Amino acid sequence: MGTLDGKVAWITGAGSGIGLAGARELAAAGATVVLSGRRAGPLEEAAAAIAAAGGRAETAALDVASAASVEATVAGILERHGRVDILVNNAGSNAPRRYWSNLTPADWDFVVGVNLNGPLYCTAAVLPAMRERRDGLVINIASWAGKFDTLLTGPAYNATKHGLVSMTMSLNIEECVNGIRGTVICPGEVATPIMAKRPVPPSEAEMARMLKPEDLGRTIRFVAEMPPHACVHEILMAPTWNRMWLGGEDLPKR
Repeated sequence: MGTLDGKVAWITGAGSGIGLAGARELAAAGATVVLSGRRAGPLEEAAAAIAAAGGRAETAALDVASAASVEATVAGILERHGRVDILVNNAGSNAPRRYWSNLTPADWDFVVGVNLNGPLYCTAAVLPAMRERRDGLVINIASWAGKFDTLLTGPAYNATKHGLVSMTMSLNIEECVNGIRGTVICPGEVATPIMAKRPVPPSEAEMARMLKPEDLGRTIRFVAEMPPHACVHEILMAPTWNRMWLGGEDLPKR
């Protein structure tokens, strides 16, 4: 018997990186995982791999920045399973043009749409069913930049990740009376595909020093396996070799 048998977990940004690692861990613990992301192909491959490992997985492609798509996706999950026990808001992005010197309104809107509006839409869509059952867990993947302002990530990313930290606390303040818990995980650099979108992508040697998606997958599972009476509000984690302090070959220390 898995610790999460009978649970349904919905993970956004699940086609790669942290989302995929979290989905694998939750499925290994016994949950049925619903994988969402904008590209159907990677989701299908991920679901097939989870099924081959003995897990239960299905896909629901969507753009989290579209409230209508989110609502339709949640309606489908509830129709099939009758519940969403765990929501992992992992979908996130940044703009290559991310600094005050080159950020455009369109860049800002894109980052806010994915990183902040998306988690809001997804959380709001699952809350009614969670309230009805008086149980539910929302795990938000923020960033080191959600706790400390960094030059590297730019104003839009910093603002959205700070907002996600605050949104998680607001969820706990209001919804604890309904048995609903929120956790925000704030990792430092993680070696995921989003690194390629940086103005100067880090080298393989620098990536090797970073956190790995599997580290976050285990952290997501740890939170999900906590008993309903325990709320882990926030987790701040980073690579031991922390380039936010030390700098790097692509990241001058300022």
